[in-house]
Amino acid sequence: MIEITSATQEDLKFVQSIAKRTWPDTFGNILSPHQIDYMLSWMYSLENLSKQQNSGHQFFFAEEDGEKLGFTGIEVNQEPGKTKIHKIYILPTAQGKGIGKKLINKVKEVAKENHQISLLLNVNKYNKGAIDFYEYLGFKKIKEEVINIGKGYVMDDFVFELTL
Repeated sequence: MIEITSATQEDLKFVQSIAKRTWPDTFGNILSPHQIDYMLSWMYSLENLSKQQNSGHQFFFAEEDGEKLGFTGIEVNQEPGKTKIHKIYILPTAQGKGIGKKLINKVKEVAKENHQISLLLNVNKYNKGAIDFYEYLGFKKIKEEVINIGKGYVMDDFVFELTL
């Protein structure tokens, strides 16, 4: 049985671990190994994860029998009335179990409790599996954006929104 639990500061090492185990599989055909390493070091350092949590980001895990199989990181009111899903990753070995949908449902629950009108997320333009998943859940593409992340790298993304 999959349970969704809130992450504590001590749990952030599991966020980092899942990201490091998931990204090569998710982005191996999209990004260079150097860009993956750079982004993981930048986005998933324990220092940055802690800063995010201390500034209002919430992290949730999907767990089965005490094993953390995936996570999401969100920010309520990232834009007024809109909750941003900054991160959502599921271990490759745990995909297909409905974990992504359960995590999205938790995000919807938190957003509605905070009187939000929609969910936002960015997805790499070439991540077809994720795009198909978000569209299946009812997210709509609202724009494209290219974000300079330094060292000559960019994030080339679609922005999706789901009205609640």
